[in-house]
Amino acid sequence: LKSVYSALNEEDAQLALTEFNDIWGKKYPNITMSWTNHWLELSTFFKYPDTVRKLIYTTNPIESLNATIKRKTKSKGSFPTIESAFKVLYLAIQEQQEKWNMSSVRNWFEIYPQLSIFFSEIVSKYTK
Repeated sequence: LKSVYSALNEEDAQLALTEFNDIWGKKYPNITMSWTNHWLELSTFFKYPDTVRKLIYTTNPIESLNATIKRKTKSKGSFPTIESAFKVLYLAIQEQQEKWNMSSVRNWFEIYPQLSIFFSEIVSKYTK
């Protein structure tokens, strides 16, 4: 499926989805059916430039946060109160946020102006 969402344009993505279906369609019919049924929503993705698309489809920050939370909670076994569980989650999120603040998004100098064009109302609320 990576060839679908990393295609250069919508037409190439549809061809990649057809190829995926030819190879994997019998084993995973629901995947192709889901992508086909929701193509109108998914294809809006291709109106954005490649750098913005990569920012949208990457899951690295989410996976990193999940790994941090899992690492912090796995060693505890159980929590005496719900508040103690929330404290551990809060601290794990704070730790991850510090890492995010230290690192920067690749090609941000290209992405930010594009986001400002596509989402001008939203970006303007947070950049005043």
